[in-house]
Amino acid sequence: MLFVTGAAAEGTGVTVERISYHGWSDCYLIANGSVEAVIVPAIGRVMQLRLKGETNGAFWENRALDGLLHDAASNDWTNFGGDKCWPAPQSAWFQHQGQDWPPPVAFGEQPVNAVAVERGVVMTSLIDSGYGIQVVRLVELEAGQPVMRIRTEYRKLSGAPVTVGIWTVTQMREPERVCIQLQAASKFAAGFVRLMPAEPADLKVDGRLLSLGRHKRQQVKVGTDGSRLAWLGRNCVVRIDIDIRPGEYPDGGCVTEVYTNPDPLQYVELETLGPLTAMNPGDRIEQTTVYTVTPRSTTDLEAEARNAFC
Repeated sequence: MLFVTGAAAEGTGVTVERISYHGWSDCYLIANGSVEAVIVPAIGRVMQLRLKGETNGAFWENRALDGLLHDAASNDWTNFGGDKCWPAPQSAWFQHQGQDWPPPVAFGEQPVNAVAVERGVVMTSLIDSGYGIQVVRLVELEAGQPVMRIRTEYRKLSGAPVTVGIWTVTQMREPERVCIQLQAASKFAAGFVRLMPAEPADLKVDGRLLSLGRHKRQQVKVGTDGSRLAWLGRNCVVRIDIDIRPGEYPDGGCVTEVYTNPDPLQYVELETLGPLTAMNPGDRIEQTTVYTVTPRSTTDLEAEARNAFC
């Protein structure tokens, strides 16, 4: 079934189509002639972002879990892949749910209600029992541009006050390189901070350009107070942007973070964070993450990275 939105009817070219996707029914394909995004409401994820005509997009998908659902009774995390959001900081999870792991299930684990809108899809979660928060995400494509925007809103609807930030986690396929544009005047002496003990794989800092590869044997994580990341794949580049707003940020002041996963699951996570905010019932916070997808323009990875941040 094809839903042609009002914007598309007026000539913008954004369409929303109901599809089946790798064993999941009632999914959505959003397309604008340049890029396509796939939403899987059954697992609450933006599962794929790709250039038009590509079969393998930039987002990592765990093919071993195709068509499956999260089993809440298992008390474990189901690592589907794609893009989701969690409450930051992770150090507060125990306080709100009585355990450090797995993540709170209403944040990117459970089925969501999904509705087609003008240029995309709105996903609305259940209310998380520990945080009393409902997550609402508007996923839309810009007309005529290779750009996806995700506006994430946390609605505090019940329970005791919480201090929380919006934490977006995008799992992406094996990169040729991952890059972060560092702040001109960073609060971190080296421009970044290591958030896990292992040494990052081939980490380089050249001026404001930090780049690294995926460590094949150990978990690695770095954070910065910069606001732009880039994933460099064989065929395309995905840049992720977020606005920096006033306030205290998690993990000592990190706005962006990169996690690299060891074998056998070959993926990296590009993460953005919002400021920590005290929320009472009735309060709302939001942040928008912008994803720009472009074809590779050169075999020179450093030049490609600098082009991405132009």
